[in-house]
Amino acid sequence: MGDEKSLDSTALPNGSGAAAVLAAGIGSLMVAVFAIAADQISSVKRMMVFYKPTGPLSGVTTCAVVIWLVVWMVLDRRWRTRDVALGKIVTVAVTLLGLSVLLTFPPVADLF
Repeated sequence: MGDEKSLDSTALPNGSGAAAVLAAGIGSLMVAVFAIAADQISSVKRMMVFYKPTGPLSGVTTCAVVIWLVVWMVLDRRWRTRDVALGKIVTVAVTLLGLSVLLTFPPVADLF
């Protein structure tokens, strides 16, 4: 009885958190996509060299982080005052994360 939490009408919407979760999934997928593109396309490989000692990995990670931040900002602005279907968003984000891990696994990445 005393342990039950009452529903508070001032509860925060979950949109900002959902935006962060989905943006993380998209950002992780972008790492894989950019890595495959840099491995397979010589012009992309040259464009991705932001710091010579690191090679194209510097551009791959930098571009993926920029996309992650932009997606997070856009989604947060659209969803910050809303309650969204968090279960679906987490499912999509985890799927994107799994796909990104799979795509960076060398036998799979070498298929492209």
